[in-house]
Amino acid sequence: MSNQRFESIWDAIEDTPEEAEVMKLRSSLMMALKNHIDRIGITQQQAAKLFGVTQPRISDLMRGKINVFGLDALVNMAAAAGLHVEIRISEAA
Repeated sequence: MSNQRFESIWDAIEDTPEEAEVMKLRSSLMMALKNHIDRIGITQQQAAKLFGVTQPRISDLMRGKINVFGLDALVNMAAAAGLHVEIRISEAA
């Protein structure tokens, strides 16, 4: 058994590099949204109203249920919350 090293957990567990990149973006957006909720100190119901989604969606977000969110939905939630989303693209290592 070899000891492989990966840049990210997503690189280790996803089947393709493309899937890993999508999961990295989704997890970053989810963490930013959760941190925003925690930082401004609002309830899940208040966050749902701010983000334009239902309270159960915020519950899924707070519980880290990454597989129930697409990139579009997360970007829309971030924009509704007044967050600026920026993508940086670089050559793969």
